[in-house]
Amino acid sequence: MQHAKPLPNYLVQRFQGWKATTYEKNQSWYRHLMTQGQHPRAMIISCCDSRVHVTSIFGADQGEFFIHRNIANLVPPYEPDGNKHGTSAAIEYAVTALKVAHVVVMGHSQCGGVRGCMDMCEGNAPALESKESFVGRWMDTLRPGYERVSKIKDSDKRASALERESVLVSLENLMSFPFVADRVQSGELTLHGLWHDIGEGGLECYNAQSAAFEPV
Repeated sequence: MQHAKPLPNYLVQRFQGWKATTYEKNQSWYRHLMTQGQHPRAMIISCCDSRVHVTSIFGADQGEFFIHRNIANLVPPYEPDGNKHGTSAAIEYAVTALKVAHVVVMGHSQCGGVRGCMDMCEGNAPALESKESFVGRWMDTLRPGYERVSKIKDSDKRASALERESVLVSLENLMSFPFVADRVQSGELTLHGLWHDIGEGGLECYNAQSAAFEPV
């Protein structure tokens, strides 16, 4: 692999610092994780956005969450077509192999992927409309959500509503997976939808009874 280069120095230094401090003080815990395998209680599906730090928000340790990140924290519909499906594979593994008790979808404020979807749906992002755009075709998953918020006149409010729709669309699509629906109906699995305000440090949870996101 001639195009692979040595790790940047700042990452080398950070690793060495971690190894000499955090790891050195917790060797037995890391060795426990290695020998006992992973037994996470929850799967978190969150955005790739570098500002979203799930483990920090919940104060989680290694081994506590099975985390999958993608553009705009989306879950596609169940499509057993023999093609490659990274998010669906992660969900299948978490639910059927790890048998997590919870699947949490977490959206966030100022999501670039969601804004791109809104621009695309409104005809303002021709590059995303191209069939060669991986981001555009991925964000097609959110088009049903856009239809539900399209009549909101203010663009910022429309984008914020669409961020929450990215969570709701994903929850709807999760239930299209038979192994998810079966475990939900048996009471072995619960689904949760969250929206995180990065700037204010806020967290909202979707309440199905009120059909609204409510502060945690």
